[in-house]
Amino acid sequence: MPDHQEIAEQLRARLEALQRRTDKVENSLRRERDHDSQERAQEMENDEVLTQLDEGGLEEISQIRAALTRIEEGTYGECESCGEQISTGRLGALPYARQCIDCAS
Repeated sequence: MPDHQEIAEQLRARLEALQRRTDKVENSLRRERDHDSQERAQEMENDEVLTQLDEGGLEEISQIRAALTRIEEGTYGECESCGEQISTGRLGALPYARQCIDCAS
């Protein structure tokens, strides 16, 4: 089994950064709203963007946690569809990839 400790460290660092970001977004979404209707409309628009950022961050957090689990289990880098090895180039670009490029296409 290849040693994926460096990748695991990178994933953990990214996970921590994402968790900090999602915490900030969630705190922003919980803030008290302005009473001025024009300001409130702008806040609602901003909240939509924050919600999308939060959803994207939460999805990436989930994918990173799954990748860390695969590292622990010794299945990291194996395509979940065909069982072949995922190329190092693909894992370098997308370290939580679950499928090889052929199966993902």
